[in-house]
Amino acid sequence: MSITRRRFLEGGAALAASSLATSRAFAADGTFNYKIGTNVPLSHPIYIRLQEAAESIRSKTGGKVNFKVFPNGQLGSDTEMLSQLRSGGIDFLTLPGVVLANMVPMASLNSVGFAFPDYPSVWKAMDGKLGAYIRGHISKAGLFVNDKVWDNGFRQITSYAPVNSAADLRNVKLRVPVSPLLLSLFKSLGAAPTPINFNELYSALQTRVVDGQENPLPIVASGKLYEVQKHCALTGHVWDGYWMLANRRSVDALNPAQRASVLDLLNQAAMAQRADSEKLAESLKSELSGKGLAFNTPSHDSFRSALSKTGFYKTWQDKFGAEAWAQLEAYTGKLA
Repeated sequence: MSITRRRFLEGGAALAASSLATSRAFAADGTFNYKIGTNVPLSHPIYIRLQEAAESIRSKTGGKVNFKVFPNGQLGSDTEMLSQLRSGGIDFLTLPGVVLANMVPMASLNSVGFAFPDYPSVWKAMDGKLGAYIRGHISKAGLFVNDKVWDNGFRQITSYAPVNSAADLRNVKLRVPVSPLLLSLFKSLGAAPTPINFNELYSALQTRVVDGQENPLPIVASGKLYEVQKHCALTGHVWDGYWMLANRRSVDALNPAQRASVLDLLNQAAMAQRADSEKLAESLKSELSGKGLAFNTPSHDSFRSALSKTGFYKTWQDKFGAEAWAQLEAYTGKLA
């Protein structure tokens, strides 16, 4: 079934906070009760599809494998949940690649600025050799990672003044998450990137602590950022996804049939969420236009030119290494 704009935009009340158990619940009768953490709200397609997957897994395994989904970062910040995943306090976790990159730098290889023009090119790469290459590096860090990456969307820029080219970003105070690649990207474009927690972003925009921010459109909508921003440049400057990570001991504890069912059903949910997310991003343009947000679609040329001149691509080519860069350019074409 598809997810409507209304269902997305309707927020639910936050679920009651739960205590953080430090051990997984492996019942004596062979029943597994697993926690899955995510930072998205209850109205987000990722949470909705995770809930559906949990129901399917329970049914497929005859009630022997049960998932409880904790949205809204209830189990902690992204970095806290990652720590819990590694220790076994959480069994599964959806985590954005740009955040995971703080532990596994290669997880942000797909998020090099202005690398991918559209979704078909993204999925060809992420379901192909580039995705396999990134997953290999995540696995080497001791984490289990499932095959299909979930969609976080293309990131767009909202601001008080329109952004039509790279020159319009000069000295603009732009909120970005704590991501080395995103900070580097906007510094190279002449902006003043400013890390601010998302729960403080609305206020920061309202009081003009920062001039703008960058996020996928579903986040602009759910965070009501259109109330404190006038313009949205559809730059699509970065695509990022949520990796489905798991504690290896939690995965290995399942018998082969259970493990195959769990991973397959999570992959199916990821594919459904991708379709939801693409449709939602498109429909939100009309929705947000009606709420007063003015859209424009800048050419990528001035941005890529500026990044080349400032050495952004060469810097990240050196950081990722020749082998990784070749994997990326096999799908994007020449970047540096």
